[in-house]
This record gives sequence, C-alpha cells and structure tokens, in this order.
Amino acid sequence: MVWGWTAAGLVDGIDLVGLGKEKEVNIQRKKGKEIMGKKSGYLAMRSEQVTRDLMSSDMKELVVAAKKLAIHAIKLGGFLGFGTSILEWVASFAAIYLLVLDRTHWRTKILTALLIPYIFFSLPSLIFEILRGEVSKWISFIITVLRLFFPSHFPAWLEMPGALLLLIVVAPSLVASTLKYSWVGVAICLIIACYLLQQHIRVSGGFRNSFTRANGILNSAGIIILLIYPVWALIADFV
Repeated sequence: MVWGWTAAGLVDGIDLVGLGKEKEVNIQRKKGKEIMGKKSGYLAMRSEQVTRDLMSSDMKELVVAAKKLAIHAIKLGGFLGFGTSILEWVASFAAIYLLVLDRTHWRTKILTALLIPYIFFSLPSLIFEILRGEVSKWISFIITVLRLFFPSHFPAWLEMPGALLLLIVVAPSLVASTLKYSWVGVAICLIIACYLLQQHIRVSGGFRNSFTRANGILNSAGIIILLIYPVWALIADFV
C-alpha cells in the first residue's frame, strides 16, 4: 500500500511539473508574440515615418526648383522685354536714318517707301501716341492741302514724313492698337527688313560690294539694325 501511494504521488508530481513547464512555455510564447508584435508595429511606424520624411523632402525640393524656375523666367522675360524696348527705339531711328540717307548722295536703289510701314509698326508707343494727337491731325491736314493744291511749292523731302504722319493719324484702332502691339506687326517689320536687305545686296552687285562700298556700308548697317529688332522681338514674344 505504501508503495502504491508513493507511485501515485510521483505520477501526480510529474504531471504537475509537466503542467507547470507547459504553462511556462505558453507564457514565454505569449511574451515572445507580444514582443514580436511590438517590434513589427514599431518597424511599421518607423517605415511610415521614413516614407513621410522622404515625401516631404521631395516636395520641398520641387518647391525650391519651381521657385528657381520662376525667378529665372522672370529675369529672362524682363531682360528680353528691356532689350525689345531698346531695340525698338534703335530700329525706329535706323529707319529714319535710312530715309534721310535716301536724300543724300549716299543713297542706294532700294524701295525706301517700305520704311514708312516699318516705322509705323516699330515706333515706340510713347512717340506713337503723341503723333496720333490733335496737333498731328492739323499738321497732316496742312500737308495734304499743300500737296493737293500747291504741288509746285511742296518740297520733295516732305513727302515721306508727311505720308508717315498721315498714316499714323488715320490708321484705325485695329491696326494702330491691336496689330501694331502684337506679333503681327513685328512679323511685318521682319518681312520688310528681309526684303530691303536682299534688294540692297542685289542692287549693290553682291554681298561683298554691299559691305565694302562707301554707300553700301552705311545702308547695310541701317538695314541690319532693322533686321535685328523684329528677330529679337519675336523671340521675346514666344519665349
């Protein structure tokens, strides 16, 4: 009987020890799972934070690049606009210079009448608006009366300036306001300048003569200035 009780007690003890170890193992497994869960949650949060930081950094770089692009565009536009204004004045005076040169012994056989529409479309707005005033209307009226009723007393050198002033005064707003200040007016100036340049080269006897003869150099310089302005203005309009 004593041996039977002892064996039974040993079995129960072994069972209790086994149950205790199994419970301990389960607790450790649960703790391990909890630790792994915490680690995976931390890693997920860390990954999300890194992603947000990268996106924020990319957005900042894009904003900085956009600001730099805008600054460069404004600077380029301002430079091109300023250059256009300067060349507008220079080209207008170059066309007037060619008209004056046409009345001297330095003249060449080019169609100087085309300089009138060129001046019309290239004349700076400040002078253009002044010439469209009431005083210019009276001057144009007097010139027209002299040309019609007193042709023998009308000086030949006044024909081109009179035609220019009359054109400025009577031009409708579609031409004087819309076309003049658009790329169309600039394109007309470019066509006129190209035509005058090729005509000047042809009547001078070739490209070399147009830049070596005394009268050819003066006219070539003026016509090249006429060509530079519309090319620059078109670039400024489309950039």
